[in-house]
Amino acid sequence: MKAKEVRGKEDGEIQFELEKLEQELFGMKFRTLTEGIADPAKIRRSRRDLARMRTILRERELGVRGQKSRG
Repeated sequence: MKAKEVRGKEDGEIQFELEKLEQELFGMKFRTLTEGIADPAKIRRSRRDLARMRTILRERELGVRGQKSRG
């Protein structure tokens, strides 16, 4: 997910997706340890998406880059 896509969403939407992605990442890590996964790069992409969402939420909280809280 691109930063531009995340910035276009409201805070509640981002928070919902953040929680969903955290659960998905936990499942992927667990599966990796037990049986392996076909696409290990997916974990890396998920971690980066999580960080991107958290960063944008924090920017809005601080008022950085002209971001205002939405929702």
